[in-house]
Amino acid sequence: MAVVITDANYEEMANKGQLLVVDFWAQWCGPCRSIAPIVEELATEFEGKAIVGKVDVDDNPDIVSKFGIRNIPTIIFIKNGEVVDKTVGAVPKNELLEKINANL
Repeated sequence: MAVVITDANYEEMANKGQLLVVDFWAQWCGPCRSIAPIVEELATEFEGKAIVGKVDVDDNPDIVSKFGIRNIPTIIFIKNGEVVDKTVGAVPKNELLEKINANL
């Protein structure tokens, strides 16, 4: 299951030494809901190898601002505290798999 990432726990998640995959989403966002099952599948498939989490943009303005998120869904890939890749929009699972595998 994807981890809930908030303004309060982001630093802890980012400093665990694993690839952090963060899905920025909102309840009212149709494309966000369409990729939600894919994000959950990735969380299960990469458990122990990467941290897959979700940030509700309406509840976490600090982290949204930190990464300059303007469109959702946006998925960012963070390694060693640095953004190493990013996708914007509802993308197919294979594209996300490629990005995760390339950054593990």
